[in-house]
Amino acid sequence: MKDFSGKVVALTGAASGIGRALAVRLGEEGADLALGDVDEAGLNETAKLVDRSPKVTTHVVDVGDRHAVEAFALAVERRHGGVDVIVNNAGVGCVATVEDATYEDFDWVIGVNLWGVIHGVKAFLPLLRKRPEAHIVNVASVNSFLPFPTSGPYNISKSGVEALSETLMEELSDTNVSVSCVYPGGVKTNISRNARHTSDEENVEFERRAMATPDQAARRIIRGIKKDRKRIVVGVDAKLMVIARRLSPLGTLRLVTWGWRRTLKGRSGHPTP
Repeated sequence: MKDFSGKVVALTGAASGIGRALAVRLGEEGADLALGDVDEAGLNETAKLVDRSPKVTTHVVDVGDRHAVEAFALAVERRHGGVDVIVNNAGVGCVATVEDATYEDFDWVIGVNLWGVIHGVKAFLPLLRKRPEAHIVNVASVNSFLPFPTSGPYNISKSGVEALSETLMEELSDTNVSVSCVYPGGVKTNISRNARHTSDEENVEFERRAMATPDQAARRIIRGIKKDRKRIVVGVDAKLMVIARRLSPLGTLRLVTWGWRRTLKGRSGHPTP
């Protein structure tokens, strides 16, 4: 899709972070926007920032609720006449070991991050097939291929997004619908502060280490869609992780574990077991 002018883009997770930056940039590209998020106040604030889009509608939707996403798709078709691009961007986090994370933590993270994408694909794909060209964009993570300690539910959900996206690439290869999977590294968003079980110290550390801004991520994603990239890697750190994982899968996991244990040691002041 070389040009977004006159195209209708449905976007979840639009109230902040990468979603908000995408909304602003896509509006500047001339796209009509259907913005979805569970955060109505944040959603309305994003809509105020998108002043160059020909048409903007906002939709309060919990992507973990199948019926809500189906209603979102119907509303987009009714108010915009159809849809050309769906960006499944909404996501949440949880910082806890697999042992400490509750079943409710798993349900919440997987419900939003994985089921939310499944719901978005299933609800919008029939509408996308009606267009001459269309695009599905699923936001995964570097955690899709490089799991990090204390991120079990998130790792699992994002690995599922990658698997779903690659399955769609195969199944839709001879159709009008293209598929891209996005792999952000550290992006300076509110995902850490909005995650479950995080401390102020962990939030500050995440923001310090995050190497990309939401606007940089949005620009990268839009370029990737225009070039029909199947894999869109966002951030220098993400690119380095891709290379490291490819060269030495087990070595990279050991390095991540070593770094995590050093961090724990620094916080506690004594070695970890």
